[in-house]
Amino acid sequence: MKKLALFLMFLPLCSQASDLTLMPWPSQIDRQAGFLSLNHSPVFKVSGGDNRVGYAVAHFVEQLNSRTGGIPKGDGPIITIHCDGNGQKIQKLGEDESYQLNVEPEQAELRAANPLGILRGIETLLQLVYAGEQGWVIPTVKIEDHPRFPWRGLMIDVSRHFMPVEVLKRNIDGMAAVKLNILHLHLSDDEGFRVESRRAPRLQKLASDGLFYTQQQVRDLVAYARMRGIRIVPEFDVPGHSVSWLVAYPKLSSAGAPEHLVRGMSDSERLTLDPTLPATYQLLDKVFAEMAGLFPDQYFHIGGDEVNGKYWDQNERIQSWMRKHQIKDNHALQAYFNRRLQAILAKHGKRMEGWDEILAPELPTDTLVQSWRGPETLVSAARMGFQTLLSAGWYLDLMFPASKHYVVEPFSGESESLSPEQKTRIVGGEAAQWAEYVTPEILDNRLWPRLGAIAERLWSPQSVTDVESMYRRLEILNRNLEWLGLRQQTNSQHMLERIAGDAPLEALQVLTAHVEP
Repeated sequence: MKKLALFLMFLPLCSQASDLTLMPWPSQIDRQAGFLSLNHSPVFKVSGGDNRVGYAVAHFVEQLNSRTGGIPKGDGPIITIHCDGNGQKIQKLGEDESYQLNVEPEQAELRAANPLGILRGIETLLQLVYAGEQGWVIPTVKIEDHPRFPWRGLMIDVSRHFMPVEVLKRNIDGMAAVKLNILHLHLSDDEGFRVESRRAPRLQKLASDGLFYTQQQVRDLVAYARMRGIRIVPEFDVPGHSVSWLVAYPKLSSAGAPEHLVRGMSDSERLTLDPTLPATYQLLDKVFAEMAGLFPDQYFHIGGDEVNGKYWDQNERIQSWMRKHQIKDNHALQAYFNRRLQAILAKHGKRMEGWDEILAPELPTDTLVQSWRGPETLVSAARMGFQTLLSAGWYLDLMFPASKHYVVEPFSGESESLSPEQKTRIVGGEAAQWAEYVTPEILDNRLWPRLGAIAERLWSPQSVTDVESMYRRLEILNRNLEWLGLRQQTNSQHMLERIAGDAPLEALQVLTAHVEP
């Protein structure tokens, strides 16, 4: 009986909606009596939409067979999918992701105005599948669902440790499973520049250690993400975190040529670009124009964080230039630099995004400000008229428990005093995974399953806050992600075995289950 009770803990006991294991939780859900049997493979009737709808159906069939071991062929239940429109060719912020799902004892229907809604609804339908007494079933439900925030992202740092394309692709699959819609790639930093540039080839030849994405790989990754309803936003960090730029183009440095790329956190020299040189903007214009063509998203991230002003302070030529142009301090100098970059990006059809250090009254208000230092900058940006999103509290590299990330709320504290119009400028949030200490083998278990809790905060109603329920559903998500191809559990096991060597593994498993970083 104890074994049976333990087994039942890991099955969705579908007598009530609260027993379902959906993550993120839908906006509205009505659990009804009964279930739809999957004793034979379902028959799909599809109308409307674009090729993403066809992908959604194929994805459902593949995952259903993977999780169940294969459903017998035959005349199974009818699943009707109807999409009213084709959506945007290039996915946009705020595009309709809502859907309606109705599962009855004999059939199921999924409807959406947009292919994005079909993609989100298919993931919900997959999460509903469970093993019942009569075989594999889907509980009968009526769901009306839409996201709370239009920007629900994950930032992956691929500069400090390069992440191969296949690693990014499997994590894109995981993001789609929990209805995230933006992958923010941190593509340049002091440790490396990670995209092939044909206009400035010194960047990959001298500043990548041979680890970079070709332009064809970028196009393939963008197309792969689009099929899963995910936008890719590139980040090229300037004017700080720019040693890789300066290894390739040392004449643009504020303080001489760097000896080499930064090799670790103990390297103290983090040289910055010189914002007073016309050649700096000529190079950035050339490279950003090229990158704008590779990454079709409307937003382009310029970093802008943690600029060490000592290099500007110690450069007498820069100080003389600042006096001549009546620029009073380093913050004003960076604001000047950012205005120049904003004009460059606008020329190439992009909206500028940056970390919250870029916030300044003179910056054009079509800039998006990403708050990482705390909710204060989120509120300040919204009050000043900027679109803004929250990352503070969602830094996965800090390895906090899921419960700590789960209680972070964009509309809490001072943000509650914002006017209704100002609140609309808070467009969502992003989890952040910096990679100083993260290799491709480690990445999955740093992201998953905790990222599911953050995804729920950004998709589900603000009232969904039950931590115990979150952990119960997170356990099921963790299992399902492995069926999807993620390796957070598999790689963790391999790493433990490597550490243990010939010693018993059990003691190490106990230790790692009870300690924190």
